[in-house]
Amino acid sequence: MMESALTARDRVGVQDFVLLENHTSEVAFIENLRKRFKENLIYTYIGSVLVSVNPYKDLEIYTKQHMERYRGVNFYEVSPHIYAVSDNAYRSMRTERRDQCILISGESGAGKTEASKKVLQYYAVTCPASDHVQTVKDRLLQSNPVLEAFGNAKTLRNDNSSRFGKYMDIQFDFKGAPVGGHILNYLLEKSRVVHQSHGERNFHIFYQLIEGGEEDLLRRLGLERNTQQYQYLVKGNCPKVSSINDRSDWKVVRKALSVIGFSDDEVEELLNIIASVLHLGNVQYGGEDSGNAYITTDTQIKYLARLLDVDGSVLKEALTHKKITAKGEELMSPLNQEQASSARDALSKAIYGRTFTWLVNKINDSLALKDDSFNSKNASVIGLLDIYGFEVFQNNSFEQFCINYCNEKLQQLFIELTLKSEQEEYEAEGITWEPVQYFNNKIICDLVEEKFKGIISILDEECLRPGDASDITFLEKLEDTVGGHAHFLTHKLADGKTRKVMGRDEFRLLHYAGEVNYNVNGFLDKNNDLLFRNLKEVMCMSENKILTQCFEREELTDKKRPETTATQFKNSLAKLMEILMSKEPSYVRCIKPNDAKQAGRFDEVLIRHQVKYLGLMENLRVRRAGFAYRRRYEVFLQRYKSLCPDTWPNWDGRLVDGVSTLVKHLGYKPEEYKLGRSKIFIRFPKTLFATEDALEVQKHSLATMLQASWKGYSQKSKYRKLKHSAILIQAWWRGILARRRAQRRRQAVETIRRFIKGFMYRHQPRCPENEYFLDYVRYSFLMKLHRNLPKTVLDKSWPTPSPALSEASEHLRKLCMQNMVWKYCKTISPEWKHQLEQKMVASEIFKDKKDNYPQSVPKLFVGTRLNGEDINPKVLQALGSEKMKYAVPVTKYDRKGYKARARQLLLTGSSVIIVEDTKLKQSIDYSALKGISVSSLSDGMFVLHVTCEDNKQKGDVVLQSDHVIETLTKVAICAEKINNININQGSIKFTVGQGKEGIIDFTSGSELLISKAKNGHLSVTAPRLNSR
Repeated sequence: MMESALTARDRVGVQDFVLLENHTSEVAFIENLRKRFKENLIYTYIGSVLVSVNPYKDLEIYTKQHMERYRGVNFYEVSPHIYAVSDNAYRSMRTERRDQCILISGESGAGKTEASKKVLQYYAVTCPASDHVQTVKDRLLQSNPVLEAFGNAKTLRNDNSSRFGKYMDIQFDFKGAPVGGHILNYLLEKSRVVHQSHGERNFHIFYQLIEGGEEDLLRRLGLERNTQQYQYLVKGNCPKVSSINDRSDWKVVRKALSVIGFSDDEVEELLNIIASVLHLGNVQYGGEDSGNAYITTDTQIKYLARLLDVDGSVLKEALTHKKITAKGEELMSPLNQEQASSARDALSKAIYGRTFTWLVNKINDSLALKDDSFNSKNASVIGLLDIYGFEVFQNNSFEQFCINYCNEKLQQLFIELTLKSEQEEYEAEGITWEPVQYFNNKIICDLVEEKFKGIISILDEECLRPGDASDITFLEKLEDTVGGHAHFLTHKLADGKTRKVMGRDEFRLLHYAGEVNYNVNGFLDKNNDLLFRNLKEVMCMSENKILTQCFEREELTDKKRPETTATQFKNSLAKLMEILMSKEPSYVRCIKPNDAKQAGRFDEVLIRHQVKYLGLMENLRVRRAGFAYRRRYEVFLQRYKSLCPDTWPNWDGRLVDGVSTLVKHLGYKPEEYKLGRSKIFIRFPKTLFATEDALEVQKHSLATMLQASWKGYSQKSKYRKLKHSAILIQAWWRGILARRRAQRRRQAVETIRRFIKGFMYRHQPRCPENEYFLDYVRYSFLMKLHRNLPKTVLDKSWPTPSPALSEASEHLRKLCMQNMVWKYCKTISPEWKHQLEQKMVASEIFKDKKDNYPQSVPKLFVGTRLNGEDINPKVLQALGSEKMKYAVPVTKYDRKGYKARARQLLLTGSSVIIVEDTKLKQSIDYSALKGISVSSLSDGMFVLHVTCEDNKQKGDVVLQSDHVIETLTKVAICAEKINNININQGSIKFTVGQGKEGIIDFTSGSELLISKAKNGHLSVTAPRLNSR
């Protein structure tokens, strides 16, 4: 609420200027604006009038959530906003069934156009919708970019300045949904088409077409993608604007035209006209010796003839001649260069101005209510006026004169309606109305518009009179006619001091907002706004469907002189005043904070200037002439009842009695307030401020008391809820537990019964009586097996099954072992596989046969016991290409004398070779090897038996190796003699040579001894190992 923000008034100011203590001080007014602007609070009220300061940046206050916050809420219950004004107008229209209007004014760049967009967006989002209504909403919203493209331009003060006045009616049905609309446009600045001041641009549509138009479109229109090529676009020397993207705006406009309902043919003809204006600007003239003008750019005439759909030769003649009617005869009079250029520019302005009017009418057709079942007379209307504010430039001309005249009329209306609404409220509440003294600007309006005596009448008279009428003769006529008026002054009528600041071609009007000097040069031409007859004839002959509506052929036969621009504007303004008087008005006053368009910059001089020209101080003074603050009894009592013991916490009697009790307790003096029928009126803001400050102090004690009460109530409620919940949960849980116990007992009894019966029938075939028991036995065995499965291949443990499961158990054991073996085999490497294969051979030969076999099992067999460095190179050379598979150092015992000699045993692919240092002492082919003998004891002795037929061999070979198991396994594998290894007990016989035999005797002893016995045998004593 507005009151809730008063406690922060020192920082953010007051939300309503009516509550300013020093309401007559312009300094206090601007300082309040500054405080709010610095806090990004751009909206402030003067009563029901909204003052808006352009922030020149995006503020997050226009979201859908903000719209919902203001929807259907009392005007003063939320902070000032354009949505609050929009919603208040909408609710008033719905509840009071009276048409409303929102008047938006301010100078160029103050944000009028943006404000009108926000109003339309608010209605588009918050009003009821249907398919038809959505179409109307879309067209209402899309009319903005189209009108901005054709009617807005970049000026020194604003990059998107509306160069026309606009009044839009939005029609609503009985449900409050928008069902139609209508737009009135005022005083388009046509002169901008042919001339722009330095730093300004022509209308946006020209730049959008050139920058955004497709290549094929530009080629068809005869245009280049370069604005510097067109005379009508280079005079302001400002083709690009950083804040405007012409290319993307072009896409928006094309889409908007489609949404509004323009056909492709209409868009094509419209763009033809826009392009023709650019080509007209490029029509250049030369001068003959006689001074007559001729066209030097025939190419432009060809483009114009095609785009305007007229005869090129007729158009060319019309641009260099004018038709004169003398004594009933029509004559063609040639024009000089200056006259021809003026005629060309007049044609450009006429084409563009009339096309803009056609465009507005076309939009109106698309917005018109088409539903025959709906009575348009019963439609409610909200009007939206977006019109230029009071303008004062260094050089003020005809346009500023019309604009300021319009603002005088609006100010007159504003004061009358404001005073009227104030007086009606006072009378409704039964409070005596106190007449308010204010400046009545009717005297200025009469000076401008009075019949026969007003400035417009004098201007029209001077335009119509025969003879050499000029802007200076018009000024002289003004001096003669209204020279004695208190609000009129010229250089001739002024005193010496004033003459220093006034030109001889200027007159001054004392407007409500201040003094303005107007330069009369161009007044007559702009007021006449005439087009040569032959140019009008050419346009009337056009086959372009838009131009045939803009230049009607009836104009050629109509002998009546058309109304002047000023008179047209005066009549339009009179109709606008009638429209606004018939509606309930709401006001939005827009202010521009600086000329640089910078966010956060507050130019006090510029703002003081606007505050003056918008009449805001006068508005505030009128609003404060009576009572500064008024509220309904229920609202006032609800907010402040805590300040009085009698009204707190509730008042049960009449509202007026409660308010009376409250203000007496607060010590209000009789002159500070009045009680009406339904409202309290407070005269001075300080009274309200004191009340609000007292409420702020009271809030702390109230908050403490409320917190204590709420905490007690909250904790008690929480405790009761917890207790009740605990009892419910306990009862529920006890029930669950009891039901579970009963269920478990029933299940246990049933299980025991089935188990006993199954045990009794266990030896019988499967039947219903024993199936549970048998299943349980199987399940128990399987679960026991699952928990006690062998972990490795070597683990031979296995649970003992019941007799009935012995066969299944055996199958499972085999499957388990196969699976473990399969898994183990999958994980071994090729090297380990080879190792295992050798170990398997060794096991097959020596297991349980030789004492030292168990000691060899954990030891890995190696590839060779001798490296390349251990074998003499000559031996390797002698081997040649034969690959050595295994080498081991051995001890050889002579066949005679059994003398021990160190040797090396080499295994190749084909033979066993015995090496002594560098010599190959003996080579035994595997085919010549009959067998191998070895003892069963732990010694390392073995004998290689060779065939007697082999002459190369002298006899069997007696060897001893420290790695006898590994060596003999390698020999057996390489020679493929696995089955030819004999393990003997006691003694081994071997061939010495020439049919003689030798014997090796083996005995057990404590240690290994090898020697020649007395009987001539080789005696080997080996320790006996118990590992076998």
